[in-house]
Amino acid sequence: MRQQLERIEIPGEQDARERSWAVVSAAFAQREPQPRRRSWKPAAVVSLAVVVMAGLLSQPGRAVLDQIREVVGIDGSAPALFALPAPGRLLVTADSGVWVVDADGSKRLLGDYREASWSPFGRFVVAARQNELVALEPDGTVRWSLARPDVRLPRWGGTRSDTRIAYFTRGDLRVVGGDGKGDRLLDAGAALRAPVWRPGNVLVYEQRGDVARGVDIDTGAAVKLPARLLERPAATVSPDGRWTVVGWADADQLVFTRLGPPRQIQAVSNVSAQFRSQSFPRIEGWCCVS
Repeated sequence: MRQQLERIEIPGEQDARERSWAVVSAAFAQREPQPRRRSWKPAAVVSLAVVVMAGLLSQPGRAVLDQIREVVGIDGSAPALFALPAPGRLLVTADSGVWVVDADGSKRLLGDYREASWSPFGRFVVAARQNELVALEPDGTVRWSLARPDVRLPRWGGTRSDTRIAYFTRGDLRVVGGDGKGDRLLDAGAALRAPVWRPGNVLVYEQRGDVARGVDIDTGAAVKLPARLLERPAATVSPDGRWTVVGWADADQLVFTRLGPPRQIQAVSNVSAQFRSQSFPRIEGWCCVS
């Protein structure tokens, strides 16, 4: 497994393997001995840690993680999400709607929305129903809404004083101000994939045909960016940068991995039931406290 992982190319993370292997080696050395028959589960858990720590920015890395997910869960997991291991709040989408999870483990259902994302600095949430784009406060209070057909993949970017929301409606990529004003078409030829906001009100997205495009929203000028900026890690990261979390659908678990000492892996089971969901919930973001 180590040889396979060492061949994974991770753009922008040349030294990730060395750091990851040091972490995993320490975790392996600290594992509890198995008094009974030899088990493959500790090695599989260590392999998962390698992939998570490496950032999972490449397709081969994602494939390795998918293989591991199919065969193992984390033993000794907590039966419920009693608390987050780091400050901040999780945004989670389930069959029941969009939830905010506070650091103390308390959960709040914002409403029957199918997708959502945090605003910059976590002050608000943008959510989507089938025919509505909605800006909410983290307690579920609606700030404004915009009726549009088949709303998908809303993403909020910008600064505290100047924010924009990118979203799809009937396959067209549009942008609207954080106050719900100035809605306009950006690209009718964009691929239906979540766009990524970059500093300076630059939106990076994919056009049909796998062509990456960056646009300065203020000027409309094209920005030349490498395609790898569209690749997204499988983990969301905690606001303090010390933990990652991944959803593990096959085991119905959330797995939290600490990125620095002391090395830790924490898992939470029974995730679907906690969010009143038949399908496995989706983590939309781990954001700061406003």
